[in-house]
Amino acid sequence: MTYEGVAVLIPCHDEATTVGQVVGGFRQHLPGARIVVCDNNSTDGTADVARAAGAVVVTERHKGKGYAVRRLFSDVDADFFIMVDGDATYAPEAAPEIVRLMREDGVDTVLAIREAQSSGGAAEYRAGHQLGNRVFSRTFSFLFDTSYADVLTGYRGFSRRFVKSCPLLARGFDVEIELNAHGASLGMPWAEVRTPYVERITGSESKLNTYSDGLRIFRRLFRLFRDFRPALSFGGLGVLLGLIGAVTVVPLLVTYRSTGLVPRFPTLFVVIGLFIAALFLVLVGAILDRAARDRLERNRLAYLAVPAPWQHRDSTGTSVAPDHPAATR
Repeated sequence: MTYEGVAVLIPCHDEATTVGQVVGGFRQHLPGARIVVCDNNSTDGTADVARAAGAVVVTERHKGKGYAVRRLFSDVDADFFIMVDGDATYAPEAAPEIVRLMREDGVDTVLAIREAQSSGGAAEYRAGHQLGNRVFSRTFSFLFDTSYADVLTGYRGFSRRFVKSCPLLARGFDVEIELNAHGASLGMPWAEVRTPYVERITGSESKLNTYSDGLRIFRRLFRLFRDFRPALSFGGLGVLLGLIGAVTVVPLLVTYRSTGLVPRFPTLFVVIGLFIAALFLVLVGAILDRAARDRLERNRLAYLAVPAPWQHRDSTGTSVAPDHPAATR
């Protein structure tokens, strides 16, 4: 099988030590696929190594993985996309299965679940990182009503309609969370594959800062929840304040009924403030929910305007089903 309709997207910052190995691995396992490397303001000759290995190189001067992925999504067109980090920690052997799931099963995104290898992968995929990933994955699944097992994986497959309907805004390592939110908010079909996750080779250093980047990802996660589900985020907080106010006002009402007096006016003012804040938050949530629905409808229309993953395009650009004669050439 050849993979002329597949593009492999590799965002890179100072990965000259490993990018050649990554490009070579995907050229071997996805013959015919286009390999596109985004040189994200590297200073170590990453672009030259990638070109020498056979990749097309584009440059993004704004430093940050989100900027690099945004540039790749904007500039590259294909029927199927594979996104992978340039650090040689992911197995290119899983790529054909990722493409098959999109091509035959019609899923729009495939997540490669990382499995640390006892021969060295555990040194790179440290226990703390694995615990943090589980926390992020379960938090995301709870907030967005999904069951993703590895929301921070850097190895993914995308259909064309996923990529061309995704308005990325992330700048750094929080890009994976935004990609997850885009797919989950539109209810896109998805799948997962398990893949080995191995240790970086000597001389290659991780760009991920465990604490600062982890905090940034958490902030991004809750901002996306606020933006995609404002009725629940604002309205839920409003309901909570309303309940606190209701519980607080009960003793005042009991006292007033028995004595005709309000002995604690400061408490009464606090209760009134809580009810006003609760009403305000519920109204804000309702207004923002309408705006969020409008945005999701526009994204949904952009998503539906692109042929499904299991369809192919003939030489004129017309969509045809796989059993059409033009799709079997």
